[in-house]
Amino acid sequence: MAINLTKGQRIEIGLSKVGVGLGWDPNEGTGHDFDLDACAFMLGSNKKLPLDEYFVFYNNPLSPDGAVESSGDDLTGGNSDGDDETLTVDLAKIDPKIEEIVFTVTIHDYETRKQNFGQVRNSFIRIYNQQTNEEIAKYELDEDFSVETAVEFGRLYKRNGEWKFEAMGIGYKGGLQYFVDKYA
Repeated sequence: MAINLTKGQRIEIGLSKVGVGLGWDPNEGTGHDFDLDACAFMLGSNKKLPLDEYFVFYNNPLSPDGAVESSGDDLTGGNSDGDDETLTVDLAKIDPKIEEIVFTVTIHDYETRKQNFGQVRNSFIRIYNQQTNEEIAKYELDEDFSVETAVEFGRLYKRNGEWKFEAMGIGYKGGLQYFVDKYA
C-alpha cells in the first residue's frame, strides 16, 4: 500500500533500486504543450554538485557512477496515464561522496509560453520499487503552486547509512537555470 506524502514528510526507502516517476496532464486551451522536465542533482556534504556530470536530466541522462538515469524528455505530458518522465536510482552504485539527491521539476520555455504550475493538472512524483514497479509513496502537487515555474519535489538523503525520502514541495519563480545556479 503506497503512502500519500505531505510536504515535509519523510519515509525510509529500504530498497537498493528505486524509480522516481513524474506525471502530469496539461490543461487544455493554453495554446502550447506543457514540457515539464524532471532532473536530479546529486549533492555532496556541501549541498553542491561534486562535478557537473552529477546533474542528471534529458541532456545528461546518466550520472558518472551509473547510479542515476533519466528516461529522457517527454515534451507534452499527454502521452500516458502514468509516469511521463522517470529517473531510476541504484542506491548501491551511488558514489560515496554523494549524500543527497534533490529531484526538481521545471517548465521548459515557461516565459515564452506564459506557463506556470497553476495550469498543470494531476502532477505528481512517485517513488516505486524499480524491480516490481510497486509504488512506495506518492506526493501530489495540488493547487499550492499557482504561479511557480520550478519546484523542488523531493529528495533522497543518507542518514546513518540508510537512504530516506523527503517530500519537499518548495516552489520558485524561475527555470532550470535557477537550480543549476543553486547547486553548481
